[in-house]
Amino acid sequence: MAGWVTRALVLAVLHAVAAVLRAKAAVFRPTDLDTLTVGIIALLVGASALWAALDAWRGMPDRGRTWFIAALVAGPVSGVLDVAGRAMFVDRTGLEALPDALTGGAAFTALLILVPAWLGLFAGERIGRRAGETAEPDQPKAKPAG
Repeated sequence: MAGWVTRALVLAVLHAVAAVLRAKAAVFRPTDLDTLTVGIIALLVGASALWAALDAWRGMPDRGRTWFIAALVAGPVSGVLDVAGRAMFVDRTGLEALPDALTGGAAFTALLILVPAWLGLFAGERIGRRAGETAEPDQPKAKPAG
């Protein structure tokens, strides 16, 4: 299976579950959403950034394109799963919520995956480069002739 497919599906499910849990909490505890929302967004950002950093650290080929495609696919898939999850577990959301989920919701989800992933790729690349430099034994530097 292509790398972007795995990332897209896992992150789409993670984002949809987070959205459904937040919607469920909004029904039962509407005044306690601030902390929950911050925690959920931190979890989602951390998952994307950490996974991308590990990809860069391991030297996965074509990782930038992989994360770009994964984010673009995960957005709409997460929107569909979010509407289905709300319909089943929260408040019988109908198909009228699908256009909003496939436009604004999908774009927000894609950005919530893509921006932390790019930061993770940058950080993982730097960590991998630094680890490669320290893994080599210290050799005395030769003096230039002349």
